Amino acid sequence: MPRHIGKEEKAKDLKGTLLRIFKSLNTWKYVLVLSCVLALLGAVLSTIAPNRLAKVTDVISDSIKPNTKNIEILNKKIQTNLINKKIESIYIDNIEITPADQTKYLNVVRKMDKNTSKEVYIKIFKECPRSVQEIINTKLDEEALKERSIVLGVIYFVQALFSYIVGLLMAYVGIGYSKKLRKNISTKINKLPLKYFDTHEIGDVLSRVTNDVDTIGINMSNNITSFVTNITLFIGSVVMMFVTNWIMALTAIFASIFGFMFTFIILKKSQKYFTARQKELGNLNGHIEEIYSGHNVVKVYNGEKDALIEFDKINDKLYDANRKSQFLSGIMQPLMNFIGNFGYVAVCVVGALLVMNNYITFGVIVAFMIYVRLFTNPLSRLAQAATSMQSIAAAAERVYEFMDEEELPDEKNIKTKLPKRIKGNIEFKNVKFGYNPDKIIIKDFSAKVNDGEKIAIVGPTGAGKTTMVNLLMKFYEINDGDILIDGISIKNIKREDLHNLFVMVLQDTWLFEGSIKDNLKFNNKNISTNLLWDICRKIGIDHFIKTLPNTMDSDVTDNEAISSGQKQLLTIARGMVKDAPFLILDEATSNVDTRTEELVQEAMDKLMENKTSFIIAHRLSTIKNADLILVMNEGNIVEHGTHEELLNKNGFYANLYNSQFQK
Repeated sequence: MPRHIGKEEKAKDLKGTLLRIFKSLNTWKYVLVLSCVLALLGAVLSTIAPNRLAKVTDVISDSIKPNTKNIEILNKKIQTNLINKKIESIYIDNIEITPADQTKYLNVVRKMDKNTSKEVYIKIFKECPRSVQEIINTKLDEEALKERSIVLGVIYFVQALFSYIVGLLMAYVGIGYSKKLRKNISTKINKLPLKYFDTHEIGDVLSRVTNDVDTIGINMSNNITSFVTNITLFIGSVVMMFVTNWIMALTAIFASIFGFMFTFIILKKSQKYFTARQKELGNLNGHIEEIYSGHNVVKVYNGEKDALIEFDKINDKLYDANRKSQFLSGIMQPLMNFIGNFGYVAVCVVGALLVMNNYITFGVIVAFMIYVRLFTNPLSRLAQAATSMQSIAAAAERVYEFMDEEELPDEKNIKTKLPKRIKGNIEFKNVKFGYNPDKIIIKDFSAKVNDGEKIAIVGPTGAGKTTMVNLLMKFYEINDGDILIDGISIKNIKREDLHNLFVMVLQDTWLFEGSIKDNLKFNNKNISTNLLWDICRKIGIDHFIKTLPNTMDSDVTDNEAISSGQKQLLTIARGMVKDAPFLILDEATSNVDTRTEELVQEAMDKLMENKTSFIIAHRLSTIKNADLILVMNEGNIVEHGTHEELLNKNGFYANLYNSQFQK
């Protein structure tokens, strides 16, 4: 099936779109500030925690390694005894090492030659006297361990609490902003001129309202504070690494830094695919909506194959855009994992060498294992957040493009108040109009219509019949000339007031999901049920309604077994409920059979009582009783008069009328 394509996507303006998003978040500025502050504090605590963990680790590690200080003290005192040739007891930490124990200790040490410290420690514990083992064995500093563990626990708890609160606040912002966008879009739709919907797919518009808004809301909840958190973690981890040990800091940084260039290259190349993904998603939705709405036409004309080919073509484009965007965003995580693992290896190797040479403690290695994660993970998360922000920008640009569409002219300055009773006179004065200013299709149209008259507008397709009605309703603005209602220019009448003067019954009937009563009372809530039944009896639809399970309270959906004629009668009843002075019938009987047409025609005759009526019809047999027939061709009235007068002229109208009865 042919597809109605709208405007091309605008060029991507990432910076401008993101700035516009942040400006529109002014309603939640205090929540955002609080979220960013808590995220900042949480990130600071996360960078402090490894340093505190190192101190806890050192307390534990000190309890499982030999007390080298006491060994040095013991060796010096034994050496002093030997020099003084006076062997006496030695006291260290209130533990007595007798001369006999000193002799045994010296015998053990002499046998060890130049063995490693680990072997010395093991042999001392196995062969040395108990008193020597006691001073060498380090005891766990339980008080220090308890104090440092409590501090570390409080840090982690507060950091987790801050993260939880930030998550709640940002969810509130994301959901609230999505709600605001939908509300603005709903308001915007009612301000757009009809020409916008004539040049844009319904599916694409729906995609902007649903998919794009959801993309903005979900990603916004997850990523705004992510920048604050991860930038703070990145900077804080670098600072704390240098505070802890500059050699290990340089090791961790140089092990990870080569991943930076890959990240920026990927970010630069991926944005166009995210924009293409949102565009193709809108195209796919538009195609699906079009195919399913016209499913019967597709089946009748055996268009399934062509529809599937078109679907596959659009689906392949969406797949390609998704594949490329997801590949480039998905490669971030494995890349950053590799960089992180490489950093772990470098820290462990360099840290082990420094521990062996007593430059650092074991706790520093533990701290740097965490700092490597804190250093590399923010890069990965920032890359992911940047990718998500690109998705937000791509979706927001489509939404803002919709929001920036030209609206109907503002009518705040229109102060004209219509009289309580409108007589129903209408005058077209030298009306000129074109959907494109360079191509005028209504050329100098003039006509006068008196109240209560039935005016039929006929002519070939494209003559401008429906266009005249659209101009009368101010769905489109005329290029030149004027239209007067009871002498008042429609330029000085607000659209809302103007629409209240008209009842429209169109070729395409529309019943909203809900009950029969809801459909009949649409936007007229103060109508009694008795009056509804009177109207239904007048047009002959009451019998059908009584056959429904819940009569007037029965629900009506598109799947309900209601014929076209019954739907049309219900829309006519809805028009009678409104009881406006003007009536527009646009091909109202074109979708029904001959018998039903008679019923609908009788109902319309009752609807037209005491109304100035405009009837657009291709079946000229239905407008024989019109007070005035305007015959249009190429935007101009070429003939006018009653049915009999026009037939007697034997002109354009006569040819149209006679052609419908030719064999």
